[in-house]
Amino acid sequence: MKTVGNVESLWRYPVKSMGGEQMATAFMGFSGIYGDRCFAFKSSAAPGGAPYLTATVQTRMVRYRPRFRYPGRAASPPNLAEAMSIAPGMTPANAGENDMALDVVTPSGSVLAIDDPALVKSLGEGLSATTRLSLVRSDRALTDCRPVSLISLETIRQLETEVGVPLDKRRFRSNVYANLASNRGFEEDEFIGRRFRIGGRAEIAVLERDPRCKMISLDPDTGGHNPDILKIVARTHDAFAGVYCAVLVEGMLTQGDPIQLLD
Repeated sequence: MKTVGNVESLWRYPVKSMGGEQMATAFMGFSGIYGDRCFAFKSSAAPGGAPYLTATVQTRMVRYRPRFRYPGRAASPPNLAEAMSIAPGMTPANAGENDMALDVVTPSGSVLAIDDPALVKSLGEGLSATTRLSLVRSDRALTDCRPVSLISLETIRQLETEVGVPLDKRRFRSNVYANLASNRGFEEDEFIGRRFRIGGRAEIAVLERDPRCKMISLDPDTGGHNPDILKIVARTHDAFAGVYCAVLVEGMLTQGDPIQLLD
């Protein structure tokens, strides 16, 4: 195995299109990072193929800050140690709803339970009066496509140069941010079709480039929209940045873990 980099940071996004949280350790299962995008708000105005309200429509969603009420319980499956001790490694069970209870800090500073009608009202402000929002909870990550996303800091630095403005890495909403040893932007594209081991156990297959949308043009703190960012990424990289991955072997990830090429 060849070490090609390490994990710079790990992130999950408990509510689709809201702010994320950095994690020192995270369980990566077949459906993605534990607790990632396990809530979303379905919108009656969204297309059937992508039925959720996102910050591409309600830009201030990125300013909402979800937080699990019981962080310890929400960190990993409750039976993780026991499941992993059963060869070749049983898939751990998901926690109960109470373990994953979630509150959301709104841009105004209010703290609302995820199922509080006041949160739906807040998210609906400025939308069409006919739009209906409803909460969705899932044990599987409500991702648009693949369960895990990865981008290198080298790619983000290259894009900063090309765009001409500083780019907060949080714009890219990845699960795994990597430092790659080559120090070259977009090197992760060269690993498509190959496998990584991250840490001592977990394995992923790098499947395809990550297509980008308006989300990368939104400031993660203010929600301010800079359309030039997506325009330049589209012109210089066909609107791709980072990669999508599938999980082959479940396991815990830790910040700083080595990323090793298996084939």
